[in-house]
Amino acid sequence: MSPKSHLPPGPKSPALLQTLRSYTGEQRGFPALVQRYGPTFTIRLLPGPQTYVLFSEPDDIKAIFAGDAAEFSGAGGNEVLRAAMGDRSVMLNDGAEHRRMRGYLRPAFSPGAVAAYRPVVEELTHAEVERWVPGQTVSSLERMAAITLEVMLRVVFGVSEGERLEQLRPRVLRLAEVGPVVVVGWLYPTLRALPPWRGHAANLREVDALIHAEIDARRAGDRDKDDLLTRLLAVGSDGLGDEQGPLPAQELRDQLVTLLLAGYETSASALSWTLHELARDPRALAAAQHAADEGDEAYLEACVKEAMRLHPIIDFVARTLRSPQQIGGWDLPAGVTVAPAIMLAHHREAAFAEPEQYRPERFLGDGPAAHTWIPFGGGVRRCVGASFALMEGVVVLREVLRRFDLVADESSPTRLRNITNVPGDGAPLRLLARASVRGTG
Repeated sequence: MSPKSHLPPGPKSPALLQTLRSYTGEQRGFPALVQRYGPTFTIRLLPGPQTYVLFSEPDDIKAIFAGDAAEFSGAGGNEVLRAAMGDRSVMLNDGAEHRRMRGYLRPAFSPGAVAAYRPVVEELTHAEVERWVPGQTVSSLERMAAITLEVMLRVVFGVSEGERLEQLRPRVLRLAEVGPVVVVGWLYPTLRALPPWRGHAANLREVDALIHAEIDARRAGDRDKDDLLTRLLAVGSDGLGDEQGPLPAQELRDQLVTLLLAGYETSASALSWTLHELARDPRALAAAQHAADEGDEAYLEACVKEAMRLHPIIDFVARTLRSPQQIGGWDLPAGVTVAPAIMLAHHREAAFAEPEQYRPERFLGDGPAAHTWIPFGGGVRRCVGASFALMEGVVVLREVLRRFDLVADESSPTRLRNITNVPGDGAPLRLLARASVRGTG
């Protein structure tokens, strides 16, 4: 059968309405679009409007991730992040520049480097959980965000105190915690002179000034710390990876902000959803607590992975076509953005029996089939920090579960914050002392 030369079907509503639905969390309506149009469908989103074709079949996702990076642009799909992350961010570049950037970032997330960061995660998690009291109710999203922000600030900058860090912490929080209205200002720069966008633009300038001050101070001072900034400052020195010399300050700034935002918000959301699901499922909670007690990190990692399947942190990843391509039997023109739909792929009955059920055991043994579980994307743009994120999840779960029983009385709704799906009510948890802890008290 010859390929179809027109776009897959999709809703005919105005692009503005489709965009508002996406940025207000109504992308949870995607399953309804699958029911109406099939597993591949077309939507239109601003700015532009841009035409997106969403795919959820594994073979189609594989084809997109395996596509020539010169023809499948990942930077175009991340355009909404440019205002915050900057032009030199690894997420906003393609081709040779993207390969160069990943080349100097990759060693910072090697197995050895991730192992070196683990004591930092353990220390900060212990300090946070030590303050929790049996009988209280905590917002898991808020508490996980407190941990992951401190982890990223320490891992990125190597400092746990100081005036500059104290100034940076609340500004990074504000930078990450934006809603759909602020995102519009990121897309349309002329709005940034008006409230409420003016305040967020000023906050971003303050973040930049603090980071540039830290870069200048570190270049003039001690580089013996084992953090990401130290590793990036070494690029181009003593033959370490960049023939053009040390990285410019602006490129350093853009990668540091990218790593902060990508590593903080996403990990906080994944961990809060994991704790929420365990608190709603006594069987899974008991199994996870046993794993924490016995040091079974494979099961704890499976708990995180299953939560990321059930509650994808983002709904799709995007590649903009620079030339016509054939995918899934469709002949698609240049300029179209093809998007593996993470949420839809993770909820396919063919890949995950009873997909609405939380079952960490899916990720033990061989785990899911290829291209059915894609929370970190895929291909040459797969998240460089994936192994760090999973290590962080295991450490946090082990610390929490060894101390507490968890109860969540209600199922949490999903809310879109920035471009990240988070528990809309913060995923409240009631903390109870574990029976073994009460018995030895």
